[in-house]
Amino acid sequence: MEIDFVANLGSRRYYIQSAFAMPTEEKQRQEKASLLQVKDSFKKIIVVKDVVNVTRDENGITTMSIYDFLMQENSLEL
Repeated sequence: MEIDFVANLGSRRYYIQSAFAMPTEEKQRQEKASLLQVKDSFKKIIVVKDVVNVTRDENGITTMSIYDFLMQENSLEL
């Protein structure tokens, strides 16, 4: 398992997975699996092509559209 991107901004770190789409529960589990292996408290984000509402699951993983990720100035903090 691997994480697509790890970004550092000062003392903050962001783990970012990119997925074309997550239409099924199986695909969602697949994309979240590597993020769940990281046991620190830094932000974990999945970015998808589809237009979706920004959501955060029970594990603290945020899912957002590529549009929100790129166009919103504070997207890493959503």
